Amino acid sequence: MKSWLRTDNPWIWLNAAAVSISLLLVLGLLLLIAIQGLGHFWPKTVTEMSYRDEQGQVRMIIGEIAGTNQQGALIAGSADAGDETAGRVPFQYLIKSGNRDVNGFDFHWVPANMIERWHYPDQATVIERKEWGNYYGFIESINEQGRVIATNLDAWPVLWAKLDETSKRVKKIQQIEKDAISKISLQLEPLKLKKKRLLRENASRTEELSLLDAEITGLEQQYQHYQDELDQLYPLIKQYSLVARDANEQRQIIPLANIVRIYQPNRLSGSDKIRIYWSRFTEFVTGEPREANSEGGIFPALFGTVMMVIVMSLVVAPLGVVAAIYLQEYAKQGFFTRLIRISVHNLAGVPSVVFGVFGLGFFVTVLGGEMDRLFYPEAYPVPVFATPGLLWASLTMAMLTLPVVIVSTEEGLLRVPRSIREGSLALGATQAETLWRTVLPLVSPAMLTGLILAVARAAGEVAPLMLVGVVKLAPALPVDSSFPFVHLERKFMHLGFHIYDVGFQSAHIEAARPLVYATALLLVIVIISLNLTAVCIRNYLRKKYQAMEE
Repeated sequence: MKSWLRTDNPWIWLNAAAVSISLLLVLGLLLLIAIQGLGHFWPKTVTEMSYRDEQGQVRMIIGEIAGTNQQGALIAGSADAGDETAGRVPFQYLIKSGNRDVNGFDFHWVPANMIERWHYPDQATVIERKEWGNYYGFIESINEQGRVIATNLDAWPVLWAKLDETSKRVKKIQQIEKDAISKISLQLEPLKLKKKRLLRENASRTEELSLLDAEITGLEQQYQHYQDELDQLYPLIKQYSLVARDANEQRQIIPLANIVRIYQPNRLSGSDKIRIYWSRFTEFVTGEPREANSEGGIFPALFGTVMMVIVMSLVVAPLGVVAAIYLQEYAKQGFFTRLIRISVHNLAGVPSVVFGVFGLGFFVTVLGGEMDRLFYPEAYPVPVFATPGLLWASLTMAMLTLPVVIVSTEEGLLRVPRSIREGSLALGATQAETLWRTVLPLVSPAMLTGLILAVARAAGEVAPLMLVGVVKLAPALPVDSSFPFVHLERKFMHLGFHIYDVGFQSAHIEAARPLVYATALLLVIVIISLNLTAVCIRNYLRKKYQAMEE
């Protein structure tokens, strides 16, 4: 044993154990996020139960069992002492009862020992609404302009027909508002700014002004045409509604235009559940958020995160590589070079929120203010670039991750054998040619390693982005079909901020918790996808230039 301890084997086993434990912890965390996140979309059965509250009154409730909690029952003092003496651990059910507009909250804690009866009625219906969250109850009738047109068993065929008719009109409204009217507004804004600039310059270009006025008038007429069409469609989507009742016989009128999805979970087959699961998952990935981010999709946040990372990479990669090449290949090695390297290393340890303050002060206020003064004076007092946006957020994250790229590239340059440089120079190549054609290809895997680390950190940081461009809800994406197609001045949404906002700022924490897991899972997938892409490119380059290194 003593002889074994004197060898290197104990340290090898210790390191292997540490790596194994770390991997297990990471995999366990990912598994937890995946189970909680993916399970959020599965349609659960609905139960109706009666129980006695603390005053002894019988209450009725209908909803999904969202979880159980033993400790909560003990703390609340609702546990029966007799249960503990009998060796049974009391617990309580967390019921997602929805109907927020009726009850004021979505979830109920029901002590298990207070439940008198429960069952799973086939007619129990889940109505996912655009406002006020889910409704749990039973459908009684379908109405047209307040008049009953179908009841009970006849209600469902009529409901599907009217729901399909209403959905088509709602899609038409969304298409007009988001595509046609939004496009006209984006075209009108620069024309009005151009006219304002011509008037500021006091130019005598009356012909140009007349053309601008004609173009503006034409767009305003198109705008009014679409507005008239909307005025006709809005009353039509309000004519159909359904009447539903909850477990306490309270009736609720729900417009069909407010329904996202409706189903009876206790009657669903396996294939029906898979269809609904896929529909909800697709809506989550490709849809827009609702209910202050606590419902709906996260596509704007997903798009904004990827867009910010791409712009940041385009800035930080060349800047970091050029800085590293200068420090390693051209700068005279001395006190100032060492001072710069120490500064770069220390820069990596600065808290990220400090970079956010720097970005807000320098990029947004100083640089953005100067750009507005030089290029957009006609927009005053409305800022164009002197406000947080995608460009400033990307530059701030580039500053944050710049030390990673510099250090990684320098490490790669140090690993290139001196004989390769000397051989190239001996063959008559200049230093620049040696660097470009011989050294940099060998260093490219190290550059990509630095970029991978930079992307991983940029995608996960939130604090600086809150100061330089990320918002809770962005009305438009940074990329659209309007010239110049990429709008770097716009604010954007970010997955990391979305998690913070839903998890810590939502008024309905229990409802938001599954969404936090799902969003976190998607953020992890985005980071892994970006990293895997860079790793594949790095491995390809490493294999390609491996023979040259040897």
